[in-house]
Amino acid sequence: MPAGRRVKRADSATSSARQQVLPFAEPLPLAPPVSVTPTPVRRLWFCVCLPKLPLEACRSSTEALAIVEEQHGNHRVLLADAAALAAGIMTGQSANAALALLPTLKLEERSHVREQQVLERLASWLERFSSFVSIADKDLLLLEIAGSLRLFGGLPNLRQEISQGLGVLGFSAAVAIAPTPLAATWLARAGRRVCIRAAENLGPALRQLPLACLHWPAGQRESLTGMGITTIGDCLRLPREGFARRFGVERLLDLDRALGHLPDPRDSWRAPERFCADYEMTEEQSDRELLLHICRELLLSHEQFLLARQLGTQRLCFSFFHFKSVATELHLGAALADRSASHWFDLLKIRFEVLRLPEPVIAVRLRSGLSQPLQAETARLSFNNNAPAKQKRRYSITQLAERLVARIGDHAVNALTMVAEHRPEYAWSVRGPLSDWSANTLTMIADSKRPLWMLPEPALLPADSGYPLHQGCRLTLLEGPERLETGWWDEQGISRDYYTAVSGVGMRLWVFRNRQRTPNWYLHGIFG
Repeated sequence: MPAGRRVKRADSATSSARQQVLPFAEPLPLAPPVSVTPTPVRRLWFCVCLPKLPLEACRSSTEALAIVEEQHGNHRVLLADAAALAAGIMTGQSANAALALLPTLKLEERSHVREQQVLERLASWLERFSSFVSIADKDLLLLEIAGSLRLFGGLPNLRQEISQGLGVLGFSAAVAIAPTPLAATWLARAGRRVCIRAAENLGPALRQLPLACLHWPAGQRESLTGMGITTIGDCLRLPREGFARRFGVERLLDLDRALGHLPDPRDSWRAPERFCADYEMTEEQSDRELLLHICRELLLSHEQFLLARQLGTQRLCFSFFHFKSVATELHLGAALADRSASHWFDLLKIRFEVLRLPEPVIAVRLRSGLSQPLQAETARLSFNNNAPAKQKRRYSITQLAERLVARIGDHAVNALTMVAEHRPEYAWSVRGPLSDWSANTLTMIADSKRPLWMLPEPALLPADSGYPLHQGCRLTLLEGPERLETGWWDEQGISRDYYTAVSGVGMRLWVFRNRQRTPNWYLHGIFG
């Protein structure tokens, strides 16, 4: 019982006792209602700005690298790595001039699709630090971290863990923390590595920022610069009505949102429930060992994807892309949902032995099927210190089915399942062993009073004085009748009385008597 309720009941009992002792006392006045002021929800936004994302999205190479982008019909350098900068390569330089300075320079054209994929992978990684991650721009990520501070031991630890993790992943990020998302964005774009927790401190910090961090249209910034307005503080000193009339209401609303005077809702990004990842190679490869290694790397990423969501899957598809031919697909299946990379890799190696690739491979893609909640099992503790270091590996029946399917194909291995049908002939069907299994299927079979061994066609039995005979002996009826009268809507309708019988040698049989046409006896199944 909650403590508040106990106190309330104790007060009521005390009041009742007082009324009994002083029956003519005036009732005590009620306490005035207490006005409860709701506590404002405090937000804290962590901004991650990636100014070198076009360069860092490319795969690392030992050669000097520069990212080029088409501008007015000419390819110009957008970003260059340290080796290229040391050779004199500069931003805005033409591609031909850059190659003249460094003939061994590797030029890569900017790919917005590749940057978006990298940004989504980073957003998925940042979900471990916050339940709200937003992709705010093509090079910007926002996290709401107010609810994560206690989990990670305070703001300094959380900021250090995120910054170090970004460095390990190979990204140079500018980070900033502020109570509003727009203020954190502007501070990060300006390169101010600051942490502002109170909203009243936003004004002094934002007033010193230059207009270049606002991402306003270039024409408006040039107009402001021509008026001598170079910082956000200068914009805030202008008359509001005149500023909105000349530069638009949206610009004024941006300033109010950044200072926390207006709400600034953001869309939360959620990682897709289906995993899809590509591995692009710099040149065509025919080495099967190398291809297996690439597939294993993709499987490890797939395992981390499912592990973060506590999910599993029963289907995987590898696509091997070629330069001229169509992609070669390799499908894998499991009887039960799983996420283990080693389990999937064992099945892959079996199927990969018979895979024929018409051409060398230029890229590999891994796609997973529908994810589903994973039923985890508790590991067993071993207290036997004298046990051998390596024990023989044992496979379950489901793992055997998976390996058989991987070895000889989907259509060579079948399983039985029950169908919701009263007629015994149609109460079962054949299905693939890697289909979605249900524990209810086996339970239905175990609890059923029908035999597991059914004859392909009911066998006619002779009769003696109305009783069936089997192998010359009269059957003893133990249970029944179970009347089945169904199928009237098609040409396979039945009207039968089923019995469980035992023969003279002790065999348990499932027999029925036909109630239509001639009342003959038939043998339909044998119990084990």
